[in-house]
Amino acid sequence: MKNHCPLFKRALSIVIACLILCTPSISLGWGAGGHMMTAHIAFSRLNRKAKAKVAELLAIPINPAAVTATSKDFVNASHWADDLRPFAEFDSFKPLHFKDLFFTLDGTTLPEIDPNNIVKALEDNVEILKTSNDKTAQAQALRFVIHFVGDIHQPLHCTALVSRANPHGDQGGNLVKIKIRADDGTLKDSNLHSYWDGGIGAFPRSGPNFAPPALKTIGPAARLAMRGNPATVRGLKLDDPFNFDLWAEESFWFGENVVYKGMRAERTQTAAYNKRALKYARRRVAWGGYRLAALLNAIWAQ
Repeated sequence: MKNHCPLFKRALSIVIACLILCTPSISLGWGAGGHMMTAHIAFSRLNRKAKAKVAELLAIPINPAAVTATSKDFVNASHWADDLRPFAEFDSFKPLHFKDLFFTLDGTTLPEIDPNNIVKALEDNVEILKTSNDKTAQAQALRFVIHFVGDIHQPLHCTALVSRANPHGDQGGNLVKIKIRADDGTLKDSNLHSYWDGGIGAFPRSGPNFAPPALKTIGPAARLAMRGNPATVRGLKLDDPFNFDLWAEESFWFGENVVYKGMRAERTQTAAYNKRALKYARRRVAWGGYRLAALLNAIWAQ
């Protein structure tokens, strides 16, 4: 992949240096369904100028062509960054999907927070959208912004439990093994991160080989997320759409106080846990959608 923006080249060089020095988390973010729900909510709230800019940039061909060809609309563009996983030339962007904020229950010393994280990635890509004259760089940046706003609202993208068993963190719940009940009633192995990625089994499901859910399933799921989570809540702070640190800190709070609270490692989760978890998973998707719209509307004000 050729990088067209000097700012992105500098960011990429920093990330590569970081990869040499440390091992990144394997967290992946909401599944395609959660990302598409977030984008669906946001798109309906874009102003006229933002919708026009989005349409212009998503029509620009960028590498890899085969992946981009399936994400020309706003909702499907939301999973583009995860669709890059098979392409080695994009491996350097994987650490930018999360920010591990650490906590511990057994007094283990907390690691340093990696400065090359999702907050930095959002800042860099938003700067490209605001100032770059390179349309190709902007087209790539838009897809990353749509995706990263979804990721930063997934609590396990900003939370990692440190323990004597995992002194560098549990990789956003990826190392926490649980059991989930399949459609046929049997139990299968999973992990805490994947469980939340899928909205506690309630979000539209991806198909084989990570194929995204059908668009027709996204609207009803998005409406369920918005129900009881209106955009009028003061805590949303939609008038402060560039406060990415706030979003990460919120996700950390939910991670520590909702995701891990009452969670049963190596076992299926209780009905009470699942009910509470789904409530907050839907809230984070709704808030992500509202904030993504506010962010793009601020970049491209009427």
